[in-house]
Amino acid sequence: MQRKLILASIVAALSPLGVQAADLDISVTNLSGGIYFTPLLIAAHAPSTHLYQAGQAASPALQAMAEGGDIAALKTAVEAAGGQTVANPAGGLLAPAKSTKATLKTSAENTRLSVVAMMLPTNDGFIALGDLVIPTAPGTYTYNLNAHDAGTEANTELINLGAGGAPGVAGIPVDPTGKAGVGGSGVVPAAPNDAEPHVVHIHRGVIGDINPSGGASDLDSRNHRWLNPVASVTVVVK
Repeated sequence: MQRKLILASIVAALSPLGVQAADLDISVTNLSGGIYFTPLLIAAHAPSTHLYQAGQAASPALQAMAEGGDIAALKTAVEAAGGQTVANPAGGLLAPAKSTKATLKTSAENTRLSVVAMMLPTNDGFIALGDLVIPTAPGTYTYNLNAHDAGTEANTELINLGAGGAPGVAGIPVDPTGKAGVGGSGVVPAAPNDAEPHVVHIHRGVIGDINPSGGASDLDSRNHRWLNPVASVTVVVK
């Protein structure tokens, strides 16, 4: 009888039902020198839920985030699937070299962590932490994030104030640095977008130029270019 009880305890500990909820302190740092992050979405979710998947076409919710910084639909989708979220912990844009913190209490079934935010100024670039297995041992864990491209909009590098940012509308909605130019001809054609994959992939980066009133790009190569990684995420498991 005692042996059966021991075996039952071992099975319970190894099963998904034996996984415990976790309290997480999460910090996100902008590692770039001239790129801003739109409101962040931090999500704990089940393995069957994904904010994005590299090599797969972006969902409409991901497109809305990557092109215009709108995290509402992604947040709704995660919560509808039983996940927990923290939205916009920085209270707006996260500036270059700045950090923000959040606390997230996860349930036992939500063993994956994802973090996303649009990068400004880009057409559809975003910081990407996807489906990270949340560590179970108490401690501090740090992860570097590469820039990803949603593959939903051509990287024209042209500012389109007001209209840019709406899903399916070409153009960058705004440059928070105020250093963008005008009158660019476009690095690549706006449509059809045949210069890059139409799936989520590692971002090729910004080309830019130094012509404030013409050239191919409205972005300034001296201010807006970046090298990966673009962000770091530190997770403290209590």
